[in-house]
Amino acid sequence: MATTASASSPSSSPPTRLGGCACGTVRFAVSGEPLLVGLCHCKACRKESGSIGTYYAIWDTASFSTRGDTRTWEGRDFCARCGSRLYAVREDEREVEVRLGSLDTAPLDLVPDEELWVVRREPWLAAVAQAGQHDKDPKDNRPVRERTDPPPRTRESDREGPPVGTGTPVTARPMPPSSGKGGAKKG
Repeated sequence: MATTASASSPSSSPPTRLGGCACGTVRFAVSGEPLLVGLCHCKACRKESGSIGTYYAIWDTASFSTRGDTRTWEGRDFCARCGSRLYAVREDEREVEVRLGSLDTAPLDLVPDEELWVVRREPWLAAVAQAGQHDKDPKDNRPVRERTDPPPRTRESDREGPPVGTGTPVTARPMPPSSGKGGAKKG
């Protein structure tokens, strides 16, 4: 069952992606297309994921809503019950960085725009084709919308709809209906 919700037709409204923690206590939704999709191989991302890196996407906070009990450690939010890493809300930058592995449905359409800390990438792991490659953090590390050379998906000429950041604050947005199947499933 797909967990991407939309209005009467796919072209009438942007997709909404639903996600949450392993135990189902925390649920969240992001709507529309992300500003940026990335893959990071830094030491912090390896430690927090227990894997070779972190696959993430950045949305404007106006496109994000959440419910459930979370805790924050070094700017990273996780479920207070099961410990699943979920997202990092950066209110001062009006951005939320979502760990894409926490989405209910694998985001097969979200290919990284940039790959960070490639000096730590395993030699057997190929670079993501057409993604910007950065040895460490990108030189322009400001919020995505303020970068001098933003990835193609964030250029104003390509964006439809109202400007980013004009929506309802994150705490006031209602959550879409749940699929009723909380928690992570194998597969």
